[in-house]
Amino acid sequence: MKISKFGGSSVSDAQQIKKILKIVNDDPNRKVIIVSAPGKRNENDIKVTDLLIQIYHAVISGADYSSQIEAVVKRFEDIEQELNVKQSLSNEIRHELTRLISSLHSRPLYLLDALKSCGENFNAKLIAQYNNEQGIPTRYMSPREIGLTVSDEPGNAMILPESYHRIRERLSGYQEKIVVPGFFGVSSTQDIITFSRGGSDLTGAIIAKALHAELYENFTDVSGIYSANPNIIHEPRKIDELTYDEMRELSYAGFKVFHDEAVAPLINTAIPVVIKKTNEPDAAGTRIVSTHAPTGVVGVSCDTGFTSINMKKYLMNREIGFTRKLLTILEEMQISYDHMPSGIDNISIVLRSHQLSGKLTTLISRIQHELSVDEISVEEDLAILMIVGEGMKTAIGTANKATSSLSSHQVNLKMINQGSSEISMMFGIDAGQAETAVRAVYQAFFQ
Repeated sequence: MKISKFGGSSVSDAQQIKKILKIVNDDPNRKVIIVSAPGKRNENDIKVTDLLIQIYHAVISGADYSSQIEAVVKRFEDIEQELNVKQSLSNEIRHELTRLISSLHSRPLYLLDALKSCGENFNAKLIAQYNNEQGIPTRYMSPREIGLTVSDEPGNAMILPESYHRIRERLSGYQEKIVVPGFFGVSSTQDIITFSRGGSDLTGAIIAKALHAELYENFTDVSGIYSANPNIIHEPRKIDELTYDEMRELSYAGFKVFHDEAVAPLINTAIPVVIKKTNEPDAAGTRIVSTHAPTGVVGVSCDTGFTSINMKKYLMNREIGFTRKLLTILEEMQISYDHMPSGIDNISIVLRSHQLSGKLTTLISRIQHELSVDEISVEEDLAILMIVGEGMKTAIGTANKATSSLSSHQVNLKMINQGSSEISMMFGIDAGQAETAVRAVYQAFFQ
């Protein structure tokens, strides 16, 4: 069995939906498909998910939201008319959006998640309906129906382990094709909870694991994964194969082709993932596997939006419990960190800047008073540059090659960190030098 997930660009309009259904219907092993909400049809278009978020903002601000609802209805009506479906979902869409607003108005975080989920949900219903009308027995099944239960964390759902057995039980035995909306699950209290943005990849990975799939196919608008961002490097080298760990590192630092958390369900399953282009379904794409022979550096990625909080305290290394106290402060303030480079008298925490909204002053105050640091400073507008490859641990001179190239391109290094697995090397730099740094490192390792 193959599990196939189709991203927003792959289901953005009627012609794309016809393409994905041909891909699915031509292969009897493609039994379960996961679909996203309709994405952009052109550069100036708006994704359906963003239209749904506009409804939320209108509701919360007390403004009239009828025009925003009609924008969502119109988007699906355009697809229905091109597909010539027999029964429109328009009234159901209006009714469901209105019902959610009415029932969840006093719980804004849950309202936002419920509204965001509607793009995937309506699209899955529409696609299943159309395929049935074409004579292909097809069943729509919601995350609630298949037993996809998640933690009660709006916007940041985590799969609950007991879900896997339920999903396997409930999806087994059907002869029809099955269409499941991606991006969300339900909590133990039956609230709709979404994964982080792009989480349809995660839904596909969860179902692939639950059903012990032979292959998880992720169809998107690119023909694979490249060694660097094609928007920065002209015609970068395509990666034919990489490991789950390599993909996780690259996705974390800016590769948006595959959600950085979507490899988690597949670790230890040996289920390969293939990233393929919907408009070129016969192309090989890029395979993501559990292990392969080390090939050196496979890619370089860079992401912005980081902040570093730097602390100095004389004899810090002799103070038992310093780091625990620091982590306790972060935990109590619901802040996660990404990196923690340190020395004998200093330590830095690098984290995503959006987490500090409204919290930075309190965080600094708590660190000063509870940890009695000698100095504390904050560096904002940082970028994290990652050089990734399983083979780096046995390659001599990787760091030298990277730092020499960055130096020659006048890129100032704020910090350097390498994980104990030696699969990646992290460099903290000014956000304004992000693209220059990517070009420098790509030139050093791939040209």
